[in-house]
Amino acid sequence: MSHRQDNVCIVGMGPRGLGVLLRLHANLCIHPPDSPVAVHVVDPYPPGSGRIWRSDQPDCLLMNTVASQITVFPDETVVMQGPLVTGPSLWEWAQEVASAPEDFGVDSACSQEAHRLTGDTYPSRRFYGTYLGWVFRKTVAAASPYMHVVVHRSRAVRLDDSAVPGTTGERFRDTPRQRVPLENGTVLNDLSTVVLTQGHLPVRPDFRERERERFARRHGLIYVPPGSPADADLSMIAPGQPVALVGLGLCFFDYLALLTDGRGGEFVRRNGRLVYHPSGREPVMVAGSRRGIPYHARAVNEKGPHGRHEPLVLTATFAEWLRSARTGAAGLNFRREIWPLIAKEVETVYYARIVEQQASAETMVLFRRRYLTEPWGSKGEAALRREFGIPQGRTWDWRTLAAPYRDRTFTGPADFRHWLLEHLTQDIALASLGNVSGPTKAALDVLRDLRNEVRLTVDHAGLAACSHREDLDRWFTPLNAFLSIGPPIQRIEEVEALVRAGLLEVVGPDAQVDCSDQQGTFTLRSPSVPGSLHTATALIEARLPAPDLRRTADPLLTHLLNTGQCASYEIRDPEGSAYDTGGLQVSARSYRVVLPNGGEHPRRLAFGVPTEGIHWGTAAGARPGVNSVTLADADAVARAVLDRIKQDRAALARPEEGYAPRSSLMPQSPQLATPTISEATTS
Repeated sequence: MSHRQDNVCIVGMGPRGLGVLLRLHANLCIHPPDSPVAVHVVDPYPPGSGRIWRSDQPDCLLMNTVASQITVFPDETVVMQGPLVTGPSLWEWAQEVASAPEDFGVDSACSQEAHRLTGDTYPSRRFYGTYLGWVFRKTVAAASPYMHVVVHRSRAVRLDDSAVPGTTGERFRDTPRQRVPLENGTVLNDLSTVVLTQGHLPVRPDFRERERERFARRHGLIYVPPGSPADADLSMIAPGQPVALVGLGLCFFDYLALLTDGRGGEFVRRNGRLVYHPSGREPVMVAGSRRGIPYHARAVNEKGPHGRHEPLVLTATFAEWLRSARTGAAGLNFRREIWPLIAKEVETVYYARIVEQQASAETMVLFRRRYLTEPWGSKGEAALRREFGIPQGRTWDWRTLAAPYRDRTFTGPADFRHWLLEHLTQDIALASLGNVSGPTKAALDVLRDLRNEVRLTVDHAGLAACSHREDLDRWFTPLNAFLSIGPPIQRIEEVEALVRAGLLEVVGPDAQVDCSDQQGTFTLRSPSVPGSLHTATALIEARLPAPDLRRTADPLLTHLLNTGQCASYEIRDPEGSAYDTGGLQVSARSYRVVLPNGGEHPRRLAFGVPTEGIHWGTAAGARPGVNSVTLADADAVARAVLDRIKQDRAALARPEEGYAPRSSLMPQSPQLATPTISEATTS
């Protein structure tokens, strides 16, 4: 008599898919099944790292999080139902690799980086990808006899309900089991549950991007659409060619690295400042964005692996109270009800740090206690600042932080360049003071530390439709990114060095891109800087495409949307206003895919980047020691998968008229366990 094996499919095996696999294994080890669970892992890229973090990308591409604050394993702080099975953070793993690289099978570049890395430095993306790959292999090797992993290096192109004759699908007519065809022709059938954890996906170009692409083809120019810099083919960009980069966020720094360091140039520190020595293979770059200046540098980390600002105002308890107080009514107004709490939190940390530096820790505690009792923006706050000797010139100003040039008039490119270099030098100096000791960067780091609390207030229709669109998506999210999730200090130093070397020009605020048929080139200019017009024969959209189910180019999600098997998340207020966020609609944890009629699919789960809109800040990675929501989510999803298997087995155990079960539910002997990993046919 054969032993029945339940089949599960995880589509996307980057960090989130890996997190689900880890939690499946942990839960199965504590509660062993009667027979093994087959987990089909579907991803055309290496399992563990996936596409974004794959280990074959250039060393010059860095993460924007320090090594000690990166993990995929839960710890004692993570609030979850499943058992705690721990593992090394990226930094802990690096220390193990440095001491015995031969035990990990890493290449020489990885071994050398492990020796150089500290807990407070920024690893390369490929190093993180190598770590993820190691975690995947270790998990698979430890899984037998409870879990049998099958790797499919292909792309999932469809997802449908299935009731194929001769399979257990016949037995689940009300909740049919699942069917996933792959790009290479393989069809995964008889699946108990499918988990979607695809991460960043391509989207179809919008009207503006299509126009630029057509213009480039018409005039023989180069156009690089939004996407991961590691995936872009930059080989067609010639030395000395004028290149326009649109966007000054994280992707901008990656492109700079690829076109300079990645082409043999060298940054050398001389008298405390970076100087760039060109290789002669670099293009000449001009860059711009709506805000007009690069993201703020991350400060030197003084918080260690687990340090976090503990909320004083926007606590988790208060966030939940805000939500519960609005039950049955329209959602919260972000600017009016949430932003004052965030601003108060940030500003209190800033002023408290100044008081401590000017007086003492005891005086700081007294100031903070009294300052927290005053309403945000009140005269009482100003009076307290005067009482404690905080200079008027050090008053916190959100508008100046968002646009530090706002009161200036620039006479031309040289004037803006001079101002920009001063701004970059100041940002480097502030970041060098640290994210605890430096008042400005300590305050801005609060934005990063409050992510979980912000999620509690805004996720799943926490905001009114208009406020979600105008206040969260169009205002706070980009401001938060600009101020708190920038690059390492090194990247700002490199921008400064390239500007001084004449290889990079930043045009100024409100950058405008035009396609000049008369000249047959792209043009980039800032209306705020006279004479800033530049022509370019290559244009790079230096940003990732925003997740949007309505424009997705992923074949599986496109199929689900076109066949009415999923929905884009829309916020509807009682008075009738609505906002379609473009996020894949899912239920509350454990994130079941929601159908257009509002029902939840019992066999489909999804979390991560495609759900941005119903969730906020989905691209953020897991961090040790801070009750990372990503790790708790992975456990909840894994337990939902196993609960579904239990329900299926219970259904099969019940005799049904005219049905003869084709497999036994007797316990599986460990000696009969199937091999732990299989590599399926590649596409």
